Amino acid sequence: MSTKMPAVLKCYNHMEEIGVVKSIEGQFANVVVVRRGICEKCTQGTCHLTDEGAEIYALNGVKAEVGQKVRVVLQPYTYLKGSLIVYGIPALALVIGAVLGKEVFARYLSSMEPDTVSAIFAFGLFGLSFLLVKLWSRIAEKKVEYRPVIKEILKN
Repeated sequence: MSTKMPAVLKCYNHMEEIGVVKSIEGQFANVVVVRRGICEKCTQGTCHLTDEGAEIYALNGVKAEVGQKVRVVLQPYTYLKGSLIVYGIPALALVIGAVLGKEVFARYLSSMEPDTVSAIFAFGLFGLSFLLVKLWSRIAEKKVEYRPVIKEILKN
């Protein structure tokens, strides 16, 4: 009894999709892949959802041309690292802000309730962490190592 795995889970070493090159922009290509139900809930930010499917902006190291069928690969450590930064840093900032607010800054703001000081610092640091994550994402999106890569041109 054999079960067919989705293309995204096909290989443990990387996540991959099969698509067709829509356009070329220098070293990069826009590749349209089949849009799946999971795409609606995706937080990765690698794809741009269109009526045609999900469009991926990928490094075109194999020199694929418009209309060719290609295999696009994204290394899982990239996805994991991004997820940890996007979700982990704000969660950690919320907890650290709450603890610092209650244990440290409540002493200096004795006219306020310690729980109020804790909440203010928690949400303040939480908000600041989103700005830092946004700054990191702008820097990271320019790095090739965080981009999907066209690994091969497939036969039609």
